Amino acid sequence: MTAAAVGVGSLLAAPPAMAVDDDSWVSVPQDAYYRFSVPNAAVVTAVGSEAAMAAAEGSFGPGKTTAQLNMSRSGDNWTGTIGPLEPGLYSYRYKATVGGSEALVSFRNPGSPQEVTSDGSLKTIFVSGAESAWMADVPAGGALQTISYDSSTAGAERSALVWTPPSYDADRAEPYPVLYLLGDAGQSYREWAELGRVGQILDNLIVEGEAEPMVVVMGDGDTSEARAEVLDNIVPAAREDFNISDEPADQAIAGIGRGGSQALNLLLTDTGEFSKVGSFSGSLVSSVGSAKAAQINDATDLIRLYVGNATDKSYNQNVSLVQKLSAAGVEYEFDGVTAETGGTWNTWRENLRDFASRLFRTVDDHGPSAGNLELNGPTSLPAPGTTPTPFIDENGIVTFETGTEYADAKNVTVWGNFAPGGSWLRVPMEKAGDRWRVTVGPMDAAFYYYKFIVDRVDKKDTGNPGAFTTEVNWSPFLIPGDTAPARFLSDVPEGEGGALNVLDYQSQVAAQQRSAYVWTPPGYDPERAEAYPVFILNHGGGQSWTDWVQSGRAKQILDNHYRDGNLTPMVVIMPNGNVSDFNKEIRENLMPAAEAAYHLSTDPSQRAMAGLSAGGARTVGMLKAYPGDYSYIGVFSAGFGGTTGIDVAAINAGTKVLRLYVGDITDFVNPGALTSVQQMEAAGIEFEFDGITVGPHGWDPWQKNLIDFAPRLFKADTSSGIPVEATIPEAENGVLALTVADFGDGVAVSAPENAGDRLRMTGALPEVTVTDSRTAQQAGLGGWAVSGQADAFTSDGQTVEAEHFGWIPQVLTPRPGLSAGDPVLTVMDAGPGLATPGELASADREGRFGTAKLGAELRLEVPVDTQPGTYTGQVTISLFPVD
Repeated sequence: MTAAAVGVGSLLAAPPAMAVDDDSWVSVPQDAYYRFSVPNAAVVTAVGSEAAMAAAEGSFGPGKTTAQLNMSRSGDNWTGTIGPLEPGLYSYRYKATVGGSEALVSFRNPGSPQEVTSDGSLKTIFVSGAESAWMADVPAGGALQTISYDSSTAGAERSALVWTPPSYDADRAEPYPVLYLLGDAGQSYREWAELGRVGQILDNLIVEGEAEPMVVVMGDGDTSEARAEVLDNIVPAAREDFNISDEPADQAIAGIGRGGSQALNLLLTDTGEFSKVGSFSGSLVSSVGSAKAAQINDATDLIRLYVGNATDKSYNQNVSLVQKLSAAGVEYEFDGVTAETGGTWNTWRENLRDFASRLFRTVDDHGPSAGNLELNGPTSLPAPGTTPTPFIDENGIVTFETGTEYADAKNVTVWGNFAPGGSWLRVPMEKAGDRWRVTVGPMDAAFYYYKFIVDRVDKKDTGNPGAFTTEVNWSPFLIPGDTAPARFLSDVPEGEGGALNVLDYQSQVAAQQRSAYVWTPPGYDPERAEAYPVFILNHGGGQSWTDWVQSGRAKQILDNHYRDGNLTPMVVIMPNGNVSDFNKEIRENLMPAAEAAYHLSTDPSQRAMAGLSAGGARTVGMLKAYPGDYSYIGVFSAGFGGTTGIDVAAINAGTKVLRLYVGDITDFVNPGALTSVQQMEAAGIEFEFDGITVGPHGWDPWQKNLIDFAPRLFKADTSSGIPVEATIPEAENGVLALTVADFGDGVAVSAPENAGDRLRMTGALPEVTVTDSRTAQQAGLGGWAVSGQADAFTSDGQTVEAEHFGWIPQVLTPRPGLSAGDPVLTVMDAGPGLATPGELASADREGRFGTAKLGAELRLEVPVDTQPGTYTGQVTISLFPVD
């Protein structure tokens, strides 16, 4: 394999300022990261005693469902950090557990104002960004007002909330069209503004010219006589106080859940009163006859139905609803199933945005919203106790279920790496007979691990056969996918992976027999003339030699890289690092045993070592004590330690790659690791820093670190950005070679172009030349392929992942049998980017021979709020023969 690296840099625009809602217990230590810090005295006041546990509970879970971020007690405060949160609106509250009773008490910061009328403990956080700009505040936007009216159904005075558009004119000759909104059971009429962000959504639509100026009336539908409440009370009160139309063509009504059902019932009982009707997670009990259907079709311009994914409790009711309307001949539109969220405000805000944009104007598109799914019939879960858990449907929605042994428990949650970056959240479970169950999602394609927390005691899911040696309460599951890193964590097809064996050896240091996992590549040949390079992969503190396989998915990562042609054939040893003298254990016990059992190179240039956390510290210790013994060093979530007394010259001379990785601010090692970067620079140590890996001190970042580090081993050093030319002669008569045109100090992409939701920068790959002079006998029936992969782009601790970098390959010397690879879209267009290898070009038997010149249009796309700076990264171009 031959390779060359190309450096790329860019200057990005400044992001908008972050803001925190008025809660002094919440801070923003870094963009999109939120830290909750609650005084213990406030917790004691809230629960009446010392709490056994405290948490920030909010819409942080999969599918924006409710989940708990546990806070740890440190001195006089409980603290917890979560992030990076995707742009959007999140609701949250604080909760504390009373030991013994296991009761959960909800509370808020008493120094902050009540924000959600129906729940005094609930607050909100708005995370700004391109994806949430449609519900951000608009300068000089519309106004919210409260009106009171006498309710004949309640026999008391009630209130409604009214939003008027920007530049509302009470004396305008033409009355404004009006949208009436109803809430679900248990919701306040004010929630449409407090959690639904009605004002912001309508402001943005009107400013963008995507909605007609209208008045929105949010009424109180908490009554069994909704028809009378709406038509006899709310509508007359709104008409009395505001300049709104009473013409059916200018009146629309919609609602959530019960409110959606009320709107649909009004469609039947008072057909034509409202010409536009929307149902957000609503339902319809009444039957619809053909005559009524004809009347509805004549009098109604728009009926549009919305529902969340299978976690929406109204999902099956909507299946019945569309069947009922279709059977009767009612003309309606269905927005499709909201794929990412269920019956939550995240879904209903999207529903409002779509529905309001269709009112009182001509709209050409009457189909479902982009990305929504078809409604393919009712959904159902397996009967309790009939299937291993978790149960995962085809859309990544996951159901967890306990056994019957916790029937008498008071509080059960499922704890897992479900938070952004692989941090941990607890999702409350609900009692279902003598079991506990919860359904969440969809979850992204990834490798997950979880356990049940039963009255604050960790418990294994006995229904899940998967197990971990060192974490006996964990249970694993994988949601497969084509995006990195999920693809690398999935099993390769049978027979295409390497072998995983156990090496047993006698340890004089530990005075016992010990074990290590050994991965050998496909086709491993103990008689091969050239010995294999060896890579020692170390676990962390409290772990053992099984963890990189069971938790880290090392075999799958290595198998997939090898299958993709990214990995130099090597032997990977995962030892037990729990020993008093690690260096002696490796040098005098493990390696002699490994060399006796496997065909391993003794050349230091063919040896690598990496480790996570404490294993990273052990790796650094080996480097300091024996510089040059391992030419490739990887440090995952660990600091370098002191630089006094070390032989910097020997480290630099004997190390080809020294690459550091660390998680984000949720990784407790982060500050020390960043300090190490400065200390190493000051000491003159030559190293690479991968930037910040999003995630905590956990397996999600470490898996990504291994995915990035393993393909770098035993390759030509291209870190300087100098063009590299390398050849592998198949025989003396011919070669297969790759060269890259001189690119100087690197490739500078264009200045950022604002493309709506992103900044786009473009450039060109230096010309790549492939020369194939192999004879037909040497090449066989195959040809060759060229691939490229990018690193993350970094700037002063900020990182733009390689998934934001894509290309459009080009063949500059076209001929039969020679073809350019497919364009690689960036993550902004739902593509993988060049975080995983993308094909630049390939040649078959017909097109391989001779010289081929290749190129590519490069594209870097990032959110508009990306932190400014000059970001640099690399693109590695690799050539390999194809059978």
